[in-house]
Amino acid sequence: MAETGVNSNKYPKSIYYIIANEGAERFSFYGMRSILATFLVAHFFNPSLNPALQSVAEAKANEATHFFVSLAYALPFLGGLMADWFFGKYKVIFYISLVYCAGHLCLALFEDKLEVFQYGLLLIAIGAGGIKSCVTANLGDQFTAANRHLLSKVYSWFYFSINAGSVLSTVMIPLIYANYGPKWAFGIPGILMALAALIFFLGRKNYVNVPPSGVNKNNFVFISVYALFNFKRKKKGSHLLDVAKEKFDAVKVEDVKTVYNVLAVFSFIPIFWALWDQNLSEWVLQATKLDLNVLGFKFLPEQIQTANALFLLLFIPLFNYLLYPFLDKRGIKTTPLRRIGAGLVLTALAFVVIALLQVEVDAGGHPSALWQLLAYAILAAAEVLVSITGLEYAYTQASKSMKSTLVAIWLLTTALGNLFTALVNKSISNGGFFAQFKGANYYWFFIGLLCFFILVYMLVSPHISERKDSADIQLLPEDSIPVYDLIE
Repeated sequence: MAETGVNSNKYPKSIYYIIANEGAERFSFYGMRSILATFLVAHFFNPSLNPALQSVAEAKANEATHFFVSLAYALPFLGGLMADWFFGKYKVIFYISLVYCAGHLCLALFEDKLEVFQYGLLLIAIGAGGIKSCVTANLGDQFTAANRHLLSKVYSWFYFSINAGSVLSTVMIPLIYANYGPKWAFGIPGILMALAALIFFLGRKNYVNVPPSGVNKNNFVFISVYALFNFKRKKKGSHLLDVAKEKFDAVKVEDVKTVYNVLAVFSFIPIFWALWDQNLSEWVLQATKLDLNVLGFKFLPEQIQTANALFLLLFIPLFNYLLYPFLDKRGIKTTPLRRIGAGLVLTALAFVVIALLQVEVDAGGHPSALWQLLAYAILAAAEVLVSITGLEYAYTQASKSMKSTLVAIWLLTTALGNLFTALVNKSISNGGFFAQFKGANYYWFFIGLLCFFILVYMLVSPHISERKDSADIQLLPEDSIPVYDLIE
């Protein structure tokens, strides 16, 4: 049980199991993903290294990778409902972790059988997605009013474990892949996931387990669907959702309205993820064609992506404690909407660097990977501005009872962005409409699409109203979920 008492400075024993579990799970996920795109090309889609097949092979690998990510980020919504309504967080985390382990086992044992390998990816997506919405909330459940002031420190260590797992895995697993082959490269992340499940199991007697509440019909989906099918009963001058007040709690209906206000901003987020997630697939494949001798070190293509986590760790405190206060003091108010807009612009700039690199690659050149590191730095800055700010904006603008709903919707924006990129790559691999966008043109297409969204955002964002009179405006530890876990 968690420690109780007045003004206790003792940490619940359970948090050590939760933090260790998270670090091992993130190692397993990012370790597997770090080599996924290059593995799919080399072992399934173009094992003969035929230059004529390479572009189609890379499109197939990108398609598979983005579909995988899309599914992994679509399922947290379902995992959260299973935990909150039916089974509780502990059971969902533990038993879905076993599914997760089975997926890794498929990858390690069937690295030469594409169909079974894809089933392994499906199981990992179910595992990673199913537990994602439960783990952070489970950490918060361990605290009482007496020790809740320790939450920020614990979440800092939790975030550290996430990035430690990510950095270590993206450095180590490519080396293991290069020297010992895919069986070990996929097997070791599987071992780490099994270790994560074991660690979580060993802490079972220490957890505070919040029991499931049963089906709560006063939620975003039920209220929205009811209003949609009964819109004819809407009174003149009233909000469409007001018709749901005849069946649902009136306060909850008002809370749902705040979600729709946030969706005006969220509608611009999927395009960000459609581009951002390419740094872990398309950019990795591009790195195979670059000069990887950087500052006297010889890197593997899959290791360059480690820069993302390192730059992110650097920029988060830099932006929060230096850049934002510096600009605010000089009268340049860094509102959430402005930050998001600036982040979208930086995302486009990062892809301009990548597109120019690809132009040289297409011409037979062998440019330095230093330029890709520059793109990673710009993209990490964009991530701080868009991803972290976006979720914080959602928290301040939505009512307290709808914050969990907005977490799920936020993760769905990642799923939608990756789904779009997967479909583009599917079209390329099948010789469809998007097959005309190969090489550098692929990146220029996404840059052009993002620029269109940026233009619309510039026109729309000044007219998006923000709530200023809510008691929920401040993001408080007792009703918050750490932003950083949700962007990983």
